[in-house]
This record gives sequence, structure tokens and C-alpha cells, in this order.
Amino acid sequence: MSNHGMLEYGSFGLLIGGEWREAATGKRSEVRSPFDGRAVGEVAVAEVADVEVALTAAERGAAVWRRTPAHERAAVLQRAAVLADERADLIGATISAENGKPLGEALGEARRSGAIIRLAAQEGTQLYGDSLPLDANPGTGQDKVGFTLRQPVGIVVAITPFNYPALLVLHKLAPALAAGNAIILKPAGATPLSALALASLFVEAGLPEGVLSVVTGSGGTIGDSLVSDRRVRKISFTGSTGVGERIARIAGIKKLSLELGASSPTLILPGADIDKAAAAVAAGGYVNGGQVCISVQRVVVHRDVERDFLDALVPRVEAIRMGDPFAEGTTLGPLITEREAERVERSIARAVSEGSRLLTGGARDGGFVSPAVVAGVDTRQALAQEELFGPAVAVTTVDSFDAAIDAANGTPYGLAAGVFGGSLAEGIRAMREIDAGSVHLGWTPLWRADLMPYGGFKASGYGKEGVRSTVEEMTEIKTVILHS
Repeated sequence: MSNHGMLEYGSFGLLIGGEWREAATGKRSEVRSPFDGRAVGEVAVAEVADVEVALTAAERGAAVWRRTPAHERAAVLQRAAVLADERADLIGATISAENGKPLGEALGEARRSGAIIRLAAQEGTQLYGDSLPLDANPGTGQDKVGFTLRQPVGIVVAITPFNYPALLVLHKLAPALAAGNAIILKPAGATPLSALALASLFVEAGLPEGVLSVVTGSGGTIGDSLVSDRRVRKISFTGSTGVGERIARIAGIKKLSLELGASSPTLILPGADIDKAAAAVAAGGYVNGGQVCISVQRVVVHRDVERDFLDALVPRVEAIRMGDPFAEGTTLGPLITEREAERVERSIARAVSEGSRLLTGGARDGGFVSPAVVAGVDTRQALAQEELFGPAVAVTTVDSFDAAIDAANGTPYGLAAGVFGGSLAEGIRAMREIDAGSVHLGWTPLWRADLMPYGGFKASGYGKEGVRSTVEEMTEIKTVILHS
């Protein structure tokens, strides 16, 4: 049993159109800590009937909210941001309790909440259009005026994963609301408490009835009815490539943003600051137990610096401290479930059976996997090709810059990449030739500013998040022509 007592992080119903209610069946489910299995909260379990009620409420809410002036929408969000700042410590503790990440990491995530909401409030008031030079078109003189208007899409469905249960919720929720949409959020089954706590801030801040719903329950049960409904005009999904493919198949004609899997590379080239690179990889590969889509999963290291780099990396990885997420000094918590830990353990063992070298870690104890470094990994191996989502990095050694680029691009994914070292000319080639949505020169892929465009290429999905990009994707452009 952990040393922080029986903490309780809330008992929630469904939030339907801004009102709390029980699920149609009355069914409820406990949310349990990945660390010690204790119940940390309880939520209602939605069924298809509840989704229908949420969609009906959203139709009403969308009609009201799109007619609400942007400054009034922004004022609601600004009030929600103040509440987010006031409750950041409680939300951080909730994240840690239901997700298992160390409290320090969870507080860092929670304390970004107010800033994300404020960014969204600002962007939602800046829905500019363009005037159109119609007289450049033969047959059209100066007897017409054309311009574009932006308007909200209407109803947005957001589906979020467990790994950043506040950050990734707010990256969908706040821009959707700021732009004038109604939104129905389906948070991850493992981490619904953070999402419900955040949603309650917007309700308290004065969001009109019908604009916001949160339905908790099984994605298999309620996901299809949410994403295939014709009233929904936009789906924003963060999760696995497999589920993203299913959504793309059944969604019908609506806007999609899919932020999917990854196997993100970091290149270590001659001239790299080895200590800086090793420290960055030791953070970027293991933060949140490696359960991050922009985690450093692969290190592509030039043979000339391989030995120095591994000598610097391994002791840093061995200094990572596993334990109770609430205990002082813990830097690595458990994975989200024991089944996930078993999967990661098998992935590492398979790589070793294929001839790779386990330099440290890889041992499982319940839901924990000790942080691992696996060297001698061929890019074609499963450990490089498949998203690991666990605390290990796969090291691939190359003999040239061209081979490093080939390795970086050698998986189905293309979310983000990092580069240390190399010449200026190689840096310019890397930024042009690596097929990834973000390329970081002088850092790992594990870095994100909340306003930057964020999203991947290839099997990593399409569409961009980042508050400005999300507002853009959650609005429609209308062309208006005045004929004299």
C-alpha cells in the first residue's frame, strides 16, 4: 500500500450538455491506480442511449454558441483558466493517481492547463477572413466584392488517450469551445477523472447548456455511434493507428484530425555534445514511462560517436528511480496496466532473441518495467518498426549521414524526430529530408510548445493540433460574393 493514504478524486456522473446525470443504465465503474490497484474514483458508464442524448443536447448548444460573440466566448474561457490555475495541484494529483506518472510530472502537466485555455481564448477571437481580388478574373470587373468568413463547424467529437489526460483533453476542448463549437468528449477509460475535473471548470465558468458533454465508458460500445453520426462535423482523435484507421473507415463525410502512432528517431552525429544528447535521450525516452507518442523510441547513432554516447547514456538511464508516483524522488511510475508492461517486456525480449544487446533494464515487476537500453537494433526489427509505448530506447548504429536519414525514415511512422551534431549542411538536409511532422535540431522529439503546429506524416496521422492549428481545423471557410 502506498504511503499517501486513501485519496479520493471524485465520483462523477456523465456530463450531458453541461448537466450532470447518471447513465441510462445506472451503471458505474471504479477508476483504479496503476501503482497499487486502489480505487481512486468512480465514473458513470455510458451506453449508446446516452450518446444520443449528448448529440441532441449538442445540436441545441451548437446553435446557441455559434451566435455568441467571440468576446463573450473568450470571457467564459478566461474564467475557466483562472479556475484551472486555482485547482492545478488537485488536478495534478488526480492525474498521478489515475495514470501512475510521478507527481512532479503530473503537476507539470496540470499547471499548463490555464495557459492552454488562455491561448485558445485568444485564438478563438481571431477568426480572420480574406478579401478576394475578383477583378483579376477575366469577365469580372469591379462590380463585385468577395471575401471569406470563418465559422464553427458545429458539433465536434474528441477522443483522447490515457497518457496525458489533461494536456490532450485541453488541446481539443479549449480550441473547440473558443471557436464556437459544441463538443462531446470521450476520454480514455483508464483516465476519465482528470477530463471530468477539467470539464467541470468550463461549466462553472458559465458555458451555456448543451455546449459541452463528457461521456465515459468503453470506446468499443460508444465510439462507433459517436464518430459515425451525421450530426458530428469534426472528429479529433489521439490514439493508436489501428483505431484511427477504423475511425477513417466509418466516419463518413466529416473533418478528421488523427494523431496516431509513432516510432520517433533521434540522430546522434559526429560533433554532437554527447553529454547534452545523452541527458536529453535519458529524459525523452523515459518520461511518462515512455508512454508518449513523441517519446525517443529510436536512437540512430553514427559509429564514430557510438561508444562515447552509450557510455554517457547508460548510467543516466540507470539513475532513473522507479517507485510510488507520490513518493519524493520517483522519476518512473508503472505503465498504465500490467498487460501493457507484459507487452513491453515481450518486445524487449524479442529484440534480444533476434541478436540485439540489452545494455540495461528490461525487467518487469508487476506494472513496472525497468528502463531499458537495447543496442544493435536493425531498423527492420519490430522494436524499431512498431510503436513501443514503454520505457526503452532502441539504438541503431550507422556508418554515414545518408544511412542515418534512411534509418530515420525507415518505419511506417513520421511524427517527430531529433538531431544532435552534424554540420550546418547536414542539419539543413535533415530538416528537409526527414519525413516527420516536427524536426528538432539540437533536441529530441520530446518537446512541444502548445501553440506550434503538431501532427505527423504517414501512419502517424493527418491534421494538425496546436491551439491555432486546432481552431483553424475546427472552423469552416465560407466564401461570400456581393454582386451589384
